[in-house]
Amino acid sequence: MRPLFLPFRRSETLWDKMGLYRVRVSTGASFYAGSSNQVQLWLVGKHGEASLRTRMRPARGKEAEFQVDVQEYLGPLLFVKLRKWHLLQDDAWYCNWISVQGPGASGDEYRFPYYRWVEGNGVLSIPEGTGRTVLEDPQGLFKKYREEELKDRKKLYRWGNWKDGLILNVAGATICNLPVDERFLEDKRIDFEASLAKGLADLAIKDSLNVLTRWNDLDDFKRIFWCGQSKLAERVRDSWKEDAIFGYQFLNGANPMLLRRSTHLPERLVLPPGMEELQAQMQKELEAGMLFEADFSLLDGIKANVILCSQQYLAAPLVMLKLQPDGKLLPMVIQLQLPKVGSPPPQLFLPTDPPMVWLLAKCWVRSSDFQLHELQSHLLRAHLMAEVIAVATMRCLPSIHPIFKLLIPHLRYTMEINIRARKGLVSDLGVFDQVVSTGGGGHVDLLKRAGAFLTYRSFCVPDDLADRGLLGIQSSFYAQDALRLWEAISRYVEGIVNLYYKTDVSVKDDPELQSWCQEITEIGLLGAQDRGFPVSLQSLEQVCCFVTMCIFTCTGQHSSVHLGQLDWYSWVPNTPCTMRLPPPTTKDATLETVMATLPNFHQASLQMSVVWQLGRRQPVMVALGQHEEEYFSGPEPKAVLKKFREELAALDKEIENRNTKLDMPYEYLRPSLVENSVAI
Repeated sequence: MRPLFLPFRRSETLWDKMGLYRVRVSTGASFYAGSSNQVQLWLVGKHGEASLRTRMRPARGKEAEFQVDVQEYLGPLLFVKLRKWHLLQDDAWYCNWISVQGPGASGDEYRFPYYRWVEGNGVLSIPEGTGRTVLEDPQGLFKKYREEELKDRKKLYRWGNWKDGLILNVAGATICNLPVDERFLEDKRIDFEASLAKGLADLAIKDSLNVLTRWNDLDDFKRIFWCGQSKLAERVRDSWKEDAIFGYQFLNGANPMLLRRSTHLPERLVLPPGMEELQAQMQKELEAGMLFEADFSLLDGIKANVILCSQQYLAAPLVMLKLQPDGKLLPMVIQLQLPKVGSPPPQLFLPTDPPMVWLLAKCWVRSSDFQLHELQSHLLRAHLMAEVIAVATMRCLPSIHPIFKLLIPHLRYTMEINIRARKGLVSDLGVFDQVVSTGGGGHVDLLKRAGAFLTYRSFCVPDDLADRGLLGIQSSFYAQDALRLWEAISRYVEGIVNLYYKTDVSVKDDPELQSWCQEITEIGLLGAQDRGFPVSLQSLEQVCCFVTMCIFTCTGQHSSVHLGQLDWYSWVPNTPCTMRLPPPTTKDATLETVMATLPNFHQASLQMSVVWQLGRRQPVMVALGQHEEEYFSGPEPKAVLKKFREELAALDKEIENRNTKLDMPYEYLRPSLVENSVAI
């Protein structure tokens, strides 16, 4: 077992622990982080407590430093206590950390990380930053602190239920209901709201310029296209009709989560007489292991939206594709609807069909992909799943716990961005209701259906890629980069876990760890143990995999389905948010049919504006592993983080070098672009 306290450089004596202590206090750099209130400190050691007479007014972005003469014998420091005094107005203070160096030239330095707001005038205790499980506190020195912190947290962080049947979320319908430490800091808030205002202003301009304009041609969408931040979006605009671009998106586009290698011809694919040659071609590709499919059956039966009294439409396509020796993935056939008993087989669309017919079929697939991407892959599997992890962590793991310290940088801003999504995107009269074909309630039904597919294996990259048959595909840059990033995160997690858990028994006997795991599976995920999620962690291997899954979900997984929106959704015909005519059942489509089916100019403009706001590179962004907060004290965890950062830098460089050789660079899992948490 690791020592309970930091080792002293020489044998402890009364003289060593009495005398001048050097105290440093760091205040956050965001707006309003400083405070006009006075702060008083106490030092709490194993053998005593001392009140510091010096009071300070914390200044934004500054480190206050002072020395105090302590006559009491304190022993190793356990806590710093503080109290913020105010007479008329409570002026909140954002405290980064407090550092205390003991007397003498060789005095030990103790670090007390906080990184939260200090409000009110109550006495607050901050524990020394060494990560400790319950088992590493045999004398119970931190027992009361752990219990009281979790008791308070469970009152502050309560489970909510946005919609019955969906995985749970943090309680509270508005940002004001959120704990203050979960809200955007001022720089993040200003940037987010300024970009929202810009997007709405641009939308108003586009609407006013196009309200009396008749749209007759696909090139008319260029009137609302503006994407100076994305060269790939311009490439999509110019080549979106190509089958190779269509297929490429299943491998490396905004939603790489649907494609899987076929193990047999799907039962829903009904080939009518006269298509024996196509069946033989698919059978040949199947036997060679080169047949792939993208099945949108989840959309079957979802009620489509009605926008301004106009009915919108949905389809549930199946796409069969073949992987060529050069790595290109090309569509072979598209079926837009599932077969229905008593009805003729659904129409099949082929690359040999008239160009407008084939293009319209592909537009239907891309619109269906928009629905599943935004609701299943992006909102549910990244945002809402990350929120479950965040709420359970705050309720079950005290700040002194090593797994809390490991996870907390990856949970930043998740609760607020999700509340903003529930209020503005998927709310009643929100963006989905205004312009998306699954709006008006269909989006909620789809989220509920998709919940049944939240399996543990699907969140663990090696298992998911193996199950979908994507391992070893040279042109699947998502698969390659996701696997390498998962492995880097896994080594980082293993390095930290092995510092605090030496045996499987030490994992089993950690009640806080077990409570956290159970809370995620049984409470947040509404009892997901039947889908492979653990309700307890029985070994070092299990805890490493589970924590890796949590961190990857909040970082790489979100990045892989978020960053591509600006590139692939800015040119609206490539991924329409809604369709205004029913799916075709014949092969007589014309340009007029395509234009009447695609979004109108207002719907397209709003799609562009939202995609720009959410998909643009964020100026207030922390890249994976690059958080400034130091929640651990001591050299060992810092060395593990340093090694992780070195691995990320090497992977980033490898991806950069590879991308120079690619016609279309894949950057969505490049570590320098992956955000450290679900923050947008």
